[in-house]
Amino acid sequence: MQSTLRLGAVALLIAASALSAQAQTQAASPAVRTEKSMSLDLANQIAAGAVAACATNGYSVTATVVDRAGAVRAVQRADNAGPHTLTASERKAWTSASAKAPTLAMMEGAQKNAGAANLVYLPGFLLLGGGVPVKSGNEVIGAVGVGGAPGGHLDEQCANTALEKVKGLLG
Repeated sequence: MQSTLRLGAVALLIAASALSAQAQTQAASPAVRTEKSMSLDLANQIAAGAVAACATNGYSVTATVVDRAGAVRAVQRADNAGPHTLTASERKAWTSASAKAPTLAMMEGAQKNAGAANLVYLPGFLLLGGGVPVKSGNEVIGAVGVGGAPGGHLDEQCANTALEKVKGLLG
């Protein structure tokens, strides 16, 4: 009887160990993930902030904000912004969200690195300055793209100004 109890106790310990290992594995790579996402209100604040930042410098631009998957969340187009700025801002935002990087840095990298130069051939990618990731902590939750200032570096400045104004909301 005692040996049967010992065998039962050993079997329980082995089963508990196996279940614990399985639980640890599942915790390390859960089947369902929790992700942060930006609200429509936040997306509108970022777009409006970018357009306003450029307007103070006399630039009529369009700002587009996309979510982490590149879907458009908000668009603001200033009076007198050229029609091309709508597509440019959306493509810059999409490219930045997709690559999780500023498009100005990507453009400069493609100019210096022959291996990265082929990025210009990816459908939808626009390697011009003005696309900036929107981050909550270290997590990219979307991007803002600005088009219409006389230079991508100026588009990027407007995007960064808008993000600076909402940084307290990004957590």
